[in-house]
Amino acid sequence: MITRSLRCVVGGLAAVAASGVLLTVPAAGAQDEPGVDKIPKQVMDCLKGKFPKAGIHKWAKEKEGGLVVYDIEFKQEGRKFEADIAENGTIHNWEREIAAKDLPDAVKKTVDAKYPRSTLKEIMEITAVTDGEDALEGYEVVLETVDKEEVEITVAPDGKILEESGAGEEELEEE
Repeated sequence: MITRSLRCVVGGLAAVAASGVLLTVPAAGAQDEPGVDKIPKQVMDCLKGKFPKAGIHKWAKEKEGGLVVYDIEFKQEGRKFEADIAENGTIHNWEREIAAKDLPDAVKKTVDAKYPRSTLKEIMEITAVTDGEDALEGYEVVLETVDKEEVEITVAPDGKILEESGAGEEELEEE
């Protein structure tokens, strides 16, 4: 009787210990790329506060207008995201991948008019963050033209083109 109870207790402790170990292993797809430990704590705290299940797969430290910003690409729950976070831990904007069917009609019309018969390759919904408040800024659309050129166009929700790069741009050769 005591031996059987002791086995249950030991077995129970082993199960608890095993489950504790399993809980500390990140979910598949949520593992961060090597070198993420070089991102400042304030930046990581901001990212994980807004996106707790973010699995970083690419990041870069950049300078934008005299400000050091970390451009972080990650996946959360199977969806691609990007975030620009200042060195002090302030998020400037973030983007999330959306389906073409979720684009507003005004944006679809602008893209179709500017690049007829193009193939949409990636669409990111851009959210600006000001004083801690999220506001839809626009849509970044990567497409392939009928001439097989890749173009990136950023369009406001009302259909106004905010930025464009790719087709027709000349590349400067390094000497």
